[in-house]
Amino acid sequence: MKALVANGRKREGLRARRERVRGIILGLSRLYPNAGCALIYHSPLQLLVAVILSAQCTDVRVNQVTPFLFARFPDVEALAAAELAELEELIKSTGFFRHKARNIKTCCRQLRERHGGRLPVTLEEMVALAGVGRKTANVVLGEIKGLQGIVVDTHVKRLSRRLRLTRSSEPVRIERDLEAVVPEMAGNLFSHLLIYHGRQICSARGPRCRECPILKLCPGGLSEHS
Repeated sequence: MKALVANGRKREGLRARRERVRGIILGLSRLYPNAGCALIYHSPLQLLVAVILSAQCTDVRVNQVTPFLFARFPDVEALAAAELAELEELIKSTGFFRHKARNIKTCCRQLRERHGGRLPVTLEEMVALAGVGRKTANVVLGEIKGLQGIVVDTHVKRLSRRLRLTRSSEPVRIERDLEAVVPEMAGNLFSHLLIYHGRQICSARGPRCRECPILKLCPGGLSEHS
């Protein structure tokens, strides 16, 4: 498998790819032993709202905004009844604030009317809520319910292609490709590890391959990414 991964001359089989993924998880777990959700929350609702706010925004910024947001609107009822103008002002620094404010307000109305104010427990019910796609649903269900979904954010999308775990640029297809090779009970961990690695070393501007502990497991390595 070493020659296969190093030079990419042979077609990698499913078994070999699964072995490589286990090596990736091991290597990145050593580098990021505390990898996990960086959003600060104190209830399932707070996590859901925080993830909605995190679209095109850093977790650091979201964590600066949410204490003031939840102090003013502490629950589903308050957010569902919130004045859009006030809600927009509180979340303005997260970007796309008008769209996010409408989604949060509508989502909370739906939670109140369809689910008695509680978060649903299935992916299908989650993605039916305003502002909630598969990525958001997988983050929330993984954190709250421990469900092992693959979270395909911008980092996971980029790194899974660089690692040649998928050829697709479509999030749903990437999710399916990763599910075929990531151990069943490691979906959440794998997603967090790629997100951390994408932020720290394997960035969009240019991966720092010489610092990467999984370089030997990355097809092409320095020849492709440097």
